[in-house]
Amino acid sequence: MDSLTTNKINAISHNKTWLFVPATRIDRIEKAFASGADAVIVDLEDAVAKQDKAEARDALKNYYDEQNAKQTYQPIWLRINQASSEEFFKDIVLCQQMPNLAGVLLAKAERAEDIESVYQLTGLPVIALIESAVGLYQIDSMAKTVGLVAFSYGFLDLCNDLHVQVGTPSAEIVANQIRYQLVLTSKVHQLSPPIDTIYPDFKDGVGLSNRVNLWSQMGMAGMLCIHPKQVASVQQALQPTTKALEFAKRVIEEYERSGQAVFEIDGEMVDAPVIERCRQLLSQWQMK
Repeated sequence: MDSLTTNKINAISHNKTWLFVPATRIDRIEKAFASGADAVIVDLEDAVAKQDKAEARDALKNYYDEQNAKQTYQPIWLRINQASSEEFFKDIVLCQQMPNLAGVLLAKAERAEDIESVYQLTGLPVIALIESAVGLYQIDSMAKTVGLVAFSYGFLDLCNDLHVQVGTPSAEIVANQIRYQLVLTSKVHQLSPPIDTIYPDFKDGVGLSNRVNLWSQMGMAGMLCIHPKQVASVQQALQPTTKALEFAKRVIEEYERSGQAVFEIDGEMVDAPVIERCRQLLSQWQMK
C-alpha cells in the first residue's frame, strides 16, 4: 500500500456523512457542503440519464474551473460509471482534467484490475461500490488493490441481482451479512471501515436513526446520504450518550491513576478490551 493510499485511508475514516449530488444539478454542490456533510459525491452514474452524461461532464468541468479561478474549490468525490460501460473512459478523462478531486467512487466494482486502472490513470484514491453478486464474491481480491481506500455497497442493486425481496426480514439478514463481510475484509486488508448504503426514505427520521445505530455498532465508518436533511440526522444519531462518555472518562482516569489491568467501576468489571473501547470512544469524540 503506497503513502497516498495510506494517508487517504486515515483521512476518510473520520467521514461519517457522504452526500450525493446529481451531476445534472451542479448548483447543489455548495448547498451540499453547507449541509455539514463530511464529503460530497457528485454522481455521474445512476443519477444521470445516458443522453445527459456528456452535458453533465461539461457542466462539472466548468464548475471546477470557475471555483479554481476564484480559489474557492472544495474537493469533491466523483461517482463514475462502471468499468465495462462506454462512459467509463470519458469519466476517467474528466478526472484527469480535475486533479484536485478528493477521489473516485467506482460504480458496480467487480474486478481488482478495474480499481487499479482507475488509480493508475487518475492518481486518485478509489472507493469500490459493491452492487452485484460477482462484486461481493470478489471483495477479497479487490481489497488487495493499490489505490483502494474503502468499500461501500448498493443494496437495492444487490437485492435485484441476488433475487432478494426488499423490505423483508430476509433482506435484513442478507444486508447484515454483506455488512459483516465488508467490515471483516476491510479490517484484514487495512482499509478504512466500509461505508453503509443509502437509506431511501429521507422523510423517515426514526428509521434512519435506527439504521445508523445498526451500522455504527457493527463497526462501519459512515453512510451514503441522498438528501441534505439526512446529514444532521446521521450526525445526531452517532452522538454517544453523556453516560457513555462519562463512564469512558472514569475508566481511563482510573486506569492511568492505578495502573491496574483489572478493576471495577459502577459494578462493571473493567479489563483490557473495555479500556481500549473507552480509549477509542474518547479519542473519537475528543473528550479526554
